Amino acid sequence: MKQSLVNLLPPATLAAVIAFWGLAPQSWVEAPWTIMIVGLGVIAFVQLLELVFERHEGWRINGKELATDVFYVAFGYGVIGFFSDTLIHGPLGQLKDSLGIATPWLAASPFLVQVMVVLFLFEFGQYWMHRAMHNWHPLWLTHAPHHHVTQLNAMKGFIGNPIELFLISIGVNALLDVDLNALFAAITAGGVIATYAHANVKADPPIWYGYFFTTIRNHSLHHTALSYEDTRCNYGNSVIFWDRVFGTYKEGESEVVGQDDRKRLSIREQWLFPFMPLLERGKRAEG
Repeated sequence: MKQSLVNLLPPATLAAVIAFWGLAPQSWVEAPWTIMIVGLGVIAFVQLLELVFERHEGWRINGKELATDVFYVAFGYGVIGFFSDTLIHGPLGQLKDSLGIATPWLAASPFLVQVMVVLFLFEFGQYWMHRAMHNWHPLWLTHAPHHHVTQLNAMKGFIGNPIELFLISIGVNALLDVDLNALFAAITAGGVIATYAHANVKADPPIWYGYFFTTIRNHSLHHTALSYEDTRCNYGNSVIFWDRVFGTYKEGESEVVGQDDRKRLSIREQWLFPFMPLLERGKRAEG
């Protein structure tokens, strides 16, 4: 009975977050810090769950991992968020206005429909971006640092090279007409799913949840240390449904995660990783 209740935590958290945005007063929705508080609250909650319902002892968080994770969460909300709004969402919003792009049918749809359309459409782009990163070497160099993590935890979805973190923030949400609360619900709903999909929490959600949304089982296999080829599946960050549609879904789970002899990279190494071939070529030329 206890494990059955734990298994319901991911869908229950997802439902709670969506319900919050659906019922929140407009003043809360429009407040600039609300979405950040909700996002960080979810992360903190799931991180605490790791202490109570640990999935794998080898993934147990330590001080060094926690400090790195916190740094990347702050970097993601601050720097990446700023550049995404400035370089992606702002220009897309201007393009929408200049071309007269409109989706009135979506704006007139029920709240939950708006949330799911935004979430699944954004994740459709994420799926193809993520898949490209595993199949084109220049993009893989930006993504590989994320696969050098040697344990999975609630904040590990934020870990990566800044180039990759910027690329995966690209979406067409700014082109859609949706209520602000539905937009924020979709964003934080994706965050809930991705947080659980990286978390060291012994929760295996119901079959219906795992059919549409990514779970730790799906994503741990994507991070497997068995080989690079074994990571080329389950690309969905939050929505595993697109893997099912395009034939890249694979059943299974992996406790041992990491790449290249499971070498843990420092933040400096993660940031320099895409440029290592050029740096090594320069060293050889000097030698």
